[in-house]
Amino acid sequence: MAYENDIFLRTVKGEKTERPPVWLMRQAGRILPQYRAIRASLSGFIELVTTPDLVAEVTIQPIDELGVDAAIIFSDILVIPEAMGLPYEMVEKKGPNFPNTIQSEADIDKLDFGSMAAEKLDYVFNGLDITKKELNDRVPLIGFSGAPFTLFCYMVEGSGSKTFSKAKKLMYQNPVAAHKLMSKLTETIIAYTKLKVKHGADVIQIFDSWAGVLDEQMYRSFCIPYLKQINDALQADGIPTIVFSKGAWFSLSDIASIGSDVIGIDWNMGTDFVRETVGQNRVVQGNMDPCVLYADHKEIERTATKMIDAFGGNHIVNLGHGVYPDTPLDGVKAFVNTVKNYKKS
Repeated sequence: MAYENDIFLRTVKGEKTERPPVWLMRQAGRILPQYRAIRASLSGFIELVTTPDLVAEVTIQPIDELGVDAAIIFSDILVIPEAMGLPYEMVEKKGPNFPNTIQSEADIDKLDFGSMAAEKLDYVFNGLDITKKELNDRVPLIGFSGAPFTLFCYMVEGSGSKTFSKAKKLMYQNPVAAHKLMSKLTETIIAYTKLKVKHGADVIQIFDSWAGVLDEQMYRSFCIPYLKQINDALQADGIPTIVFSKGAWFSLSDIASIGSDVIGIDWNMGTDFVRETVGQNRVVQGNMDPCVLYADHKEIERTATKMIDAFGGNHIVNLGHGVYPDTPLDGVKAFVNTVKNYKKS
């Protein structure tokens, strides 16, 4: 498929480009006044996620407002646990809450998984269909999923946590059950992301948002094999992949071995460390500290340019995590425009 702007896809494929592409995690969100207007008219976040027409509208807003080089479908990682049999609610200013959690192997045995679970998520796929039509081939569309471990954390813990000690407790006390849940999540993620591609996603990003609560050995045992299984299943169908494991600097070499087309990098990893670990030719994505966008425009431009120069090509410009809700919109625009105006020295 030909896009008016295909620089993102060309970079994902490892092609040399005239400048690096740019998009932002959480680019569709509260930084945009038009998004806030839609949210204010609804009962809450979940109503937005489950309304396909509105999903398409907020997905496209940053393409119109910011001029980024890729869209990412507006959704939530927790639709997968819900489809597997664990409904959740989104509590304003507190985050997700699961009234029921995984407490035993018997609870895991009750879960739907694989295609049986993924096919329940019609509202996600309808949102993709509408978005793809309304984008009208302007830019590529990214689909995403939470990684098995990140979803595991919420399903066992029941909410966000600084430590996810309940989730880690299950991993240490009953590793057989933990691996069983990881396997079911992995099968569901594969089915779900393949359906996303069927409905228009061009690239799949896997978010392991809580990777940093584990150590190297636990990440190697409980996460890397499942991430590789997902990556291999997608790439076997010719689907480009991005793996982003936030906080897992200690496992970067293992993450590189997964073989994803792109490796997402958070802001805690220096460019020298990244290139020494993964090599100059691997495509990486990231990794500016989101808080830089609070700075004045000259500092944003200086920091972004320094980052691009340091990565030395094969680089998708992004933040090291999602843009924060109170980030000044003009700071975001300064960042995007710096990248779009970048000229190799």
